[in-house]
Amino acid sequence: MPERSKSSSVSNLPLILDIDDFKGDFSFDALFGNLVNELLPSFQEEEADTAGGHGLGGTEALPNGHARASSDAAKFAQGDSIPLFPEVDALLSLFKDSCKELIDLRKQVDGKLYNLKKEVSTQDAKHRKTLTELEKGVDGLFDSFARLDSRISSVGQTAAKIGDHLQSADAQRETASQTIELVKYLMEFNSSPGDLMELSPLFSDDSRVAEAASIAQKLRSFAEEDIARAVPSVVGSATASRGLEVAVANLQEYCNELENRLLSRFDAASQRRELSTMSECAKILSQFNRGSSAMQHYVATRPMFIDVEIMNSDTRLVLGDQGSQASPSNVARGLSSLYKEITDTVRKEAATIMAVFPSPNDVMSILVQRVLEQGVTALLDKLLVKPSLVNPPPMEEGGLLLYLRMLAVAYEKTQELARELRAVGCGDLDVEGLTESLFSSHMDEYPEHEQASLGQLYQAKLDELRAENQNVSDSTGTIGRSKGASVASSHQQISVAVVTEFVRWNEEALTRCTLFSSQPATLAANVKAVFTCLLDQVSQYITDGLERARDSLTEAATMRERFVLGTNLSRRVAAAAASAAEAAAAAGESSFRSFMVAVQRCGSSVAIVQQYFANSISRLLLPVDGAHAASCEEMATAMSSAEGAAYKGLQQCIETVMAEVERLLSAEQKATDYRSPDDGMAPDHRPTNACTRVVAYLSRVLEAAFTALEGLNKQAFLTELGNRLYKGLLNHWQKFTFNPSGGLRLKRDITEYGEFVRSFNAPSVDEKFELLGILANVFIVAPESLSSLFEGTPSIRKDAQRFIQLREDYKSAKLASRLSSLWSGSG
Repeated sequence: MPERSKSSSVSNLPLILDIDDFKGDFSFDALFGNLVNELLPSFQEEEADTAGGHGLGGTEALPNGHARASSDAAKFAQGDSIPLFPEVDALLSLFKDSCKELIDLRKQVDGKLYNLKKEVSTQDAKHRKTLTELEKGVDGLFDSFARLDSRISSVGQTAAKIGDHLQSADAQRETASQTIELVKYLMEFNSSPGDLMELSPLFSDDSRVAEAASIAQKLRSFAEEDIARAVPSVVGSATASRGLEVAVANLQEYCNELENRLLSRFDAASQRRELSTMSECAKILSQFNRGSSAMQHYVATRPMFIDVEIMNSDTRLVLGDQGSQASPSNVARGLSSLYKEITDTVRKEAATIMAVFPSPNDVMSILVQRVLEQGVTALLDKLLVKPSLVNPPPMEEGGLLLYLRMLAVAYEKTQELARELRAVGCGDLDVEGLTESLFSSHMDEYPEHEQASLGQLYQAKLDELRAENQNVSDSTGTIGRSKGASVASSHQQISVAVVTEFVRWNEEALTRCTLFSSQPATLAANVKAVFTCLLDQVSQYITDGLERARDSLTEAATMRERFVLGTNLSRRVAAAAASAAEAAAAAGESSFRSFMVAVQRCGSSVAIVQQYFANSISRLLLPVDGAHAASCEEMATAMSSAEGAAYKGLQQCIETVMAEVERLLSAEQKATDYRSPDDGMAPDHRPTNACTRVVAYLSRVLEAAFTALEGLNKQAFLTELGNRLYKGLLNHWQKFTFNPSGGLRLKRDITEYGEFVRSFNAPSVDEKFELLGILANVFIVAPESLSSLFEGTPSIRKDAQRFIQLREDYKSAKLASRLSSLWSGSG
């Protein structure tokens, strides 16, 4: 920083500024302070005083920031002429000198910057030139490396080829050496037929059996191939090869002898459980036909295949003692126990096989195949004897169902055994396919046996029901037959429990279908066949039940015809006819109730079958196109016969009811009911006795119909019955003559009938009985008012014309001529 001597003159000493003062943390305030400190010492003191505060001797602040003492004011007041800022000239001189030096410094700096730029530009040009030369040198170096790499690769390939040739040459040398050895051994075997005494020690040394076996197999293969090549060649070549035939024979004899010797050693080691020796023998034997003889021999010598006592014990475990009939549950338990023993035995053998044989999977495949084809097959042949479809076993011996249940148990348990054996290990053996083949003879005719079994069960159930019904008939005898009360009860009624039993049989058969059928198409075909049996059985059973109930209605109708004897009867004959009519009525009512019960149970049975189809059959048929729709159509067809029998029976029920209604009306309706004498007494507003009896009968007998029928069937039946009742009443009243009081009595009967038929919920029937009430007014009104009755209801004019003719005053009042214009207008 610039420094100035305090004793020197301000204007004569130069200002000294250094470029270094502007480097680093440069502060203009510090530079300015250093310049003026020597010239303004009082400025520093006043600054210090100002920083100390305003309470020191009454100082006063100036506008430029300097403090001024109060004595200065007194001096100004006294008129002294001292300058206000005497250092200003020195400061101006200082500032001018500083500017000059700053300008000189700037020129120096600019000169240095120019030199530096010029030097940097020169160095940059040199650097660029150097980089260019380096890039060219690097490119050349890369090219050199590429040529070197190519050369190294070429040399490496040449070395590899040389190595391959050396390796091939060594292999050929080794092969030639081995061939020489083999030819030497072959000449030994070619010496004379059957002479194995002069062979090298290699072939008799027990410690070198593996090597001997390997060499013998190589010699045998070579000799056999040579003979095979010589067969189509010329006679001379064939003659030259005849010597190898001797070698082949000797080698075969030696290999057989060696193989037998190894098998004997293997058996001895097996008896002692020396696994290491067994493994060594098995490894050597694997060179003979891939070890098949050793594997077959090991499996064949297992106790489970050769011990007769073990096999008999297995049979007793499943079938029980000889002479006793085994049940499916006992067979299931026996098979579970036996198959568990077999699995445990195979698992133990698997541990030995894994430790002994070089190809354990092949041995396990042979073992499991032998278990299924020998042990299991022998047991199944004793357990499952396929019955004849022509002469099936009787139900007393279990029938076809026992065979099917045994088949299902054996199939399911054997499938479980196959899965267990698969888990233990069976190599590449298709154990599931092999298990299926064990049952192939039974699966071929399974659907036929299942259908025949269901038919046998159905026939046995029908025989049982007939026997029960016969016992009931024999015990009751003819008690009550004279009154007709037991006509319906003598016939066997439909039972929902029996239909439920049919479904239960079918469910069991369906379970077997699912068990035996793995393919969806086969399963659907078997299920459809089984379900068809159920449809046939239920259809036949309920149709026969409805027909038996119809027979009761027919018998009751026959009884009704017996009392229609005529009109000129003696009192005794009339009483007998009345008694017969009562018996026929009782029989008809009983038959009606019986048929309604049959219809109700028929509907319940059909509902059970439909629910079974929806819950169990549908899901099995849906995966196969068209199967579900075909079964639905078949179900509708099967039930059509029952629907036909039900329709005919309901028609007979209507005939039965109407016959009894007509009998009651004929017996109870009196002529005086509608033509009461004009004796001045008040008219009787009660319904007639005939009406009361008819309504009571209908209420009693139709209670069964209301309970048994439902939906559209109920509506159609009641509508038809209501229409028949309407027509029957119209025909009945045509037999009587009516006076006004009788007309009132008739209207009361019509009201009674109308109130009853309203319970039918048949609007068309209600409308007809309402019109009957209007029609009855023709007996009540005066003759001159008749024409006004039909102004609002022209549809009843035809019936009204017939009713008017029944008026007591029809002729006396000359109503025919009086109403002729009305009838002609309506025509």
